[in-house]
Amino acid sequence: MTNITLQVEGMSCNHCVKAVEGAVKEIGASAKVDLASKSVAVSYDESKLTVEAIKEAIEEQGYDVV
Repeated sequence: MTNITLQVEGMSCNHCVKAVEGAVKEIGASAKVDLASKSVAVSYDESKLTVEAIKEAIEEQGYDVV
């Protein structure tokens, strides 16, 4: 498994946490959102997913990956 941390703008509440974590889970990875640091720690199998696919899943929920 590969672990990355992404900075994500626009998250402010528990709904945001669930939206981002759910979107990442839907594509086959796991995520832990930290609202205080505006970060998302993602664990994924790099043979099945790319960082770009993870970013797209988050951005489709309306958040900006910076």
